[in-house]
Amino acid sequence: MTMQPQVTTNIEVGQLIGSVERFRNEGYRLVQIGCTKVGDLYEINYSFDKDYHFENIRITIGGSTEVPSISGMYWNSFIYENEMHDLFGIQVRGMNIDFKGTLFRTAVKYPFSQPPVTVTKGDKP
Repeated sequence: MTMQPQVTTNIEVGQLIGSVERFRNEGYRLVQIGCTKVGDLYEINYSFDKDYHFENIRITIGGSTEVPSISGMYWNSFIYENEMHDLFGIQVRGMNIDFKGTLFRTAVKYPFSQPPVTVTKGDKP
């Protein structure tokens, strides 16, 4: 079995809907949406697959940037989009189902947007 290359294309937020629409029109399925904090920015990866061909598109945004929902094209994306909102504080506009911050119960609002906590030996968790 040979490994297919996994392509990741960086795009701007304004290109997101058009890029996702291209994947939908070409018959790709949405595999996942993943978000991570990189310094003061957020990296959001949208992964698609068709016939074992895996492609990603990536947007990099600041914390106050609003991201359009892709749930009009990929209905199941609302789970990932609510997760981005609840854990990272990313504002997603136009979700087909918006839990308004209640999908996850967390002790700290937007916990993954906070700097990591450093624990030293002897500290109590």
